[in-house]
Amino acid sequence: MNEHAGPAGAFRREHDSLGDVNVPSGAMWGAQTERARRNFRASGLRCDATLITAYARVKRAAALANVELGGLDRAKAEAIVAAAEEVIGGRHRDQFPLDPFQAGAGTSLNMNLNEVLANRALELLDRPRGDRLVLSPNDDVNRSQSTNDTYPTALHLAVLRRWGDLVPVLLRLAEVFEERGEALHAVVKAGRTHLQDAVPVRLGRELKAYGSALRRTIRLGVAASRELCSLPIGGSAAGTGLNVPAGFGERVVQELAANTRMPLRSARDLYEAMQSRQAVGAMSGVLRGLALELTRIANDLRLLTSGPATGLAEISLPAVQPGSSIMPGKVNPVMAECLTMVCFQVIGNDTAVALAVQAGQLELNVMMPLMAHALLGSFGLLVNFLPDFAEHCVRGIEADAERCADYAARSAALGTVLNPVIGYLPAAALVKESLEAGVPVVELAVKKKLLSPEDAARLFSPKRMTGEE
Repeated sequence: MNEHAGPAGAFRREHDSLGDVNVPSGAMWGAQTERARRNFRASGLRCDATLITAYARVKRAAALANVELGGLDRAKAEAIVAAAEEVIGGRHRDQFPLDPFQAGAGTSLNMNLNEVLANRALELLDRPRGDRLVLSPNDDVNRSQSTNDTYPTALHLAVLRRWGDLVPVLLRLAEVFEERGEALHAVVKAGRTHLQDAVPVRLGRELKAYGSALRRTIRLGVAASRELCSLPIGGSAAGTGLNVPAGFGERVVQELAANTRMPLRSARDLYEAMQSRQAVGAMSGVLRGLALELTRIANDLRLLTSGPATGLAEISLPAVQPGSSIMPGKVNPVMAECLTMVCFQVIGNDTAVALAVQAGQLELNVMMPLMAHALLGSFGLLVNFLPDFAEHCVRGIEADAERCADYAARSAALGTVLNPVIGYLPAAALVKESLEAGVPVVELAVKKKLLSPEDAARLFSPKRMTGEE
């Protein structure tokens, strides 16, 4: 039985330009939504809730602008605004049943909003659903608008909202890395380049650098978000503003800015704003860059904790669950593994967004529903998982200081310290001899009287070698 059909599977008749359609009696949507619900069943998923909220904000602002400019009856506008505010507040979410993979440009979702708001507004006016003579989804809710300018406007708003959700998450993760870096600052360890011995470093500085990388992502995202603040509303179907009253787009943007407290502005060139989704691609690129950085960091943590008996084992990560169904006592870096999978999905989503962004043709890019699904999906993954990664992994990083110090003391790269003293080639010969004899470079240098014990202690002091002296 259809979940919206009502008693005994009852239906009502609704009409669109193709004819009559049976719509479940319990549904607030209309004919075009019902057609789309039957036509597009690609994923079994539904459109992102943030996008629906953003779209309802656009419809609310449009109704206010239309009544202000004399294009819409005040009673109708007030009913539309009230219906939109209910959706913005989280009500009627079951009335948006459409698959994110749908008709190009998002016409299906636009009409879903138009029909739900129209029917709810009719109820608020004490009229039956589907009474198009009183209030029309196309002529009233969609007045002065097109899918082609409302969908990208809603998409920009939704992405900006999710960026706003992600920023504090990234800041917190950066802070936790920095806190652990401060706590473990005294730990000196072997550095590694090419996965081979390199000059000594401080574990704390390594961890703090991860925080710095996340803060760089925030700066890049802020720059991308500024471009998303430019909205194409008012461009109508092709950027010409056909059937749009003068000042409508600007008035909608003003209302949206006040309602969302975002620094929104009207696009300077509505033709470009209709054609190009470059700003969406740029924000997706920021998330791709973040995913690449997080993958790098997760892999570093997995390397540093490898072992415990046969790997580096310089650090330990919290044991959050048993690691094997057959090997007793095995504990795996599962939080870092999960983060890597999340990042791979974000990178894949960015590929989908990139292909969609370049697929625009002439006056419109019809691939916006895919952009919305992929990019908002990436935000969801990161916003959901990064707090767990911070709390259940990074916060619990501990160091085996003794092992770290031992690796640092035995590193062949300590010969680098001798370059200014004896020269590069003699230092290289000493390193080779050190490796063959199994004697640390420092000890061998003193033994061969290249350095006095006092000079060796000074030159090879941890503070000096790690740039703190």
